[in-house]
Amino acid sequence: MQKPWLKSYPAGIPEEIDINEYSSVADIFDSSIAKYADLPAYINFGKAITYRELDTYSAQLAAYLKNELVLDKSDRVAVMMPNLLQNAVAIFAILRAGLVVVNTNPLYTQRELKHQLIDSGAKAIIIVDNFAHVLQDVVNETSVKHIITTRMGDMLSPLKGFIINTVVKHVKKMVPAFKLDNAVSFDRALKLGSQHRFQTVPSKHEDIAFLQYTGGTTGISKGAVLTNKNMVANMLQASAWIKDFIGIEKGIIITALPLYHIFSLTANCLVFMRFGWCNYLITNPRDINGFVRELKKTDFRVLTGVNTLFNGLLNHPDFKTLNWSRFSFALGGGMAVQRGVAERWKEVTGTTLIEAYGLTETSPAACMNPMNLKEFNGKIGLPISSTEVTIQDDEWNELPLGETGEICIRGPQVMRGYWKRPKETSEVLSNEGWLHTGDIGFMDENGYVQIVDRKKDMILVSGFNVFPNEVEEVIASHPGVIEVGVIGKPDERSGEVVMAIVVKKDAGLTEDALREFCREGLTSYKVPKLIVFTDELPKTNVGKILRRELRNKYITGT
Repeated sequence: MQKPWLKSYPAGIPEEIDINEYSSVADIFDSSIAKYADLPAYINFGKAITYRELDTYSAQLAAYLKNELVLDKSDRVAVMMPNLLQNAVAIFAILRAGLVVVNTNPLYTQRELKHQLIDSGAKAIIIVDNFAHVLQDVVNETSVKHIITTRMGDMLSPLKGFIINTVVKHVKKMVPAFKLDNAVSFDRALKLGSQHRFQTVPSKHEDIAFLQYTGGTTGISKGAVLTNKNMVANMLQASAWIKDFIGIEKGIIITALPLYHIFSLTANCLVFMRFGWCNYLITNPRDINGFVRELKKTDFRVLTGVNTLFNGLLNHPDFKTLNWSRFSFALGGGMAVQRGVAERWKEVTGTTLIEAYGLTETSPAACMNPMNLKEFNGKIGLPISSTEVTIQDDEWNELPLGETGEICIRGPQVMRGYWKRPKETSEVLSNEGWLHTGDIGFMDENGYVQIVDRKKDMILVSGFNVFPNEVEEVIASHPGVIEVGVIGKPDERSGEVVMAIVVKKDAGLTEDALREFCREGLTSYKVPKLIVFTDELPKTNVGKILRRELRNKYITGT
């Protein structure tokens, strides 16, 4: 497809992809193993495993799933754990066995876990002991027949693994008591699997690779059906975009976002596997002190994250002391990157924070800024290789260039649909293949897309549209503010008014002072009428601020 605007991309036009280059994600995995066998693939808690070892471990687990549990092709297997070596082994084992990965948030409540297991029809689950008590209370109401449990330190050296497992269970008391009948340990599964010969089960483009559940921050959580075609396409699309920039030298990418999240799954785990890089797994990125200590230990070249993660790192006093001489780039996605954060990032690291855009439903990448961007531009980038983007109105008609409407995406990375939800699928996927994202934005004359906000989060003040992202960016630029969430509160006179919930850095900051600051950068109807100071904002596990929870707390009182 022609993209004349890509003449504005200084590095040249990234080529369109050949989707037939690989048949499946497992096919790419086998190719990477053959090329990079003796290079490190993953590091966690100081323990490194090579691609060859990843091949061995994943083959053993895959053999266990196929030969011991006798799971059939396309059966679903849930994976419920934070970033650990076992997580990567489990993902590739499931894919190599021709099964479907159901990534599951380890912090799910009983209700959330029960819903996802029932909805997906998962027949097996691989879970860390820390969360097994949640499974215990719901497993008998689901289709799960096989349970594999693991401890945090099970793939580390014997001494370090013993220490971590002991501290986690007996010192920090992070493993509530549980009883799961017939559960098999991860180590036992590997041992049993090693008794069988295994070869990767061939999969085709149309076979499902992942049931990737949306966060459920609005309505019921739905499983996006991501086929091997979707995932292979996005891996190739992202590879085409970054390959000339990262060069042939292998390096380390910091993987702080959880692998169960689509951003980290594709961008870190899969794309950089294709290049033979090493994923440095951060198990608890919320521990910023520990996170920075980990960064000091390694010569990393790439870091992916969300705005709140970058902001948290920048606010740590030791972050600026890290060695940035070999650092290549940071990639921000999952939520809007705020200009103030991006400018501070450039000041500290000397590199531009590259913003990208995507959704679970697009596997996830759809737009990305040029890798050699000199300065943060506040845009989500250009449509990536083999991807079309249009702006459409509420009747799904295409709008002229420059007009604001709903961002719509078409390409080989767009999901097949929502798992067993034809009605919800028809509400977002047109017959022509356009995915309606629910994000409001526009495209400029050079093809760059700028997101304005989520459609559902838009605030209507006396007939004027107010987009929370814009207000949040202005407030976040105040030196006395750490972070902010903006919502609309019903008002008898104007329909809604703008309400800002703020975590402040300067204890002396007042509502009047912050409101006066806002007036310098916002039209009067956008200036928050209500400002509330708080100690913490509710977030998802990957750092997105949950406006729904803010509305529940400050508006509905629930």
